[in-house]
Amino acid sequence: MSHFAKIENNLVTNVIVAEQDFVDTQEGTWVQTSYNTHGGNHALGGTPLRKNYAAIGMVYDTEIDAFYDQQPFPSWLLNRETCFWEPPIPRRPDDGSLMNSYAWDEPNRCWVKLFRSPQPEKNYNNKMYVWNGSEDVAPRPKITDQDIYNNLWVEVS
Repeated sequence: MSHFAKIENNLVTNVIVAEQDFVDTQEGTWVQTSYNTHGGNHALGGTPLRKNYAAIGMVYDTEIDAFYDQQPFPSWLLNRETCFWEPPIPRRPDDGSLMNSYAWDEPNRCWVKLFRSPQPEKNYNNKMYVWNGSEDVAPRPKITDQDIYNNLWVEVS
């Protein structure tokens, strides 16, 4: 059994596990994909197939015979060796803290630091709240009415 991706207008619309004989009886264009291929490498040391394992919504590029995600931002360029999109500025390394991560800011073409609460949800007056992500003030261990008034903690619906 092998994995096959159905291609419509250069986009993957389905991925199945089947025998080649079955795929040959199906309507449309089907292209074999390897579950073990990622970034142009085969996880088990075999021959990589089409740069990446196909998933619904991915692009199938007939010119380079490869699967890759749709372009996330206009400024990002496709690395044709790995078929991964790369930002114009390399991603900042994580500092090891679960509190910090980064997101791409396309208008300013830079990475911005996101603040994450160590306790993402808290109960206050029988309602659940999440930290608003502000870096201006660190989340306090206890929620206060003033915090809610200032929208530092936002009620989860």
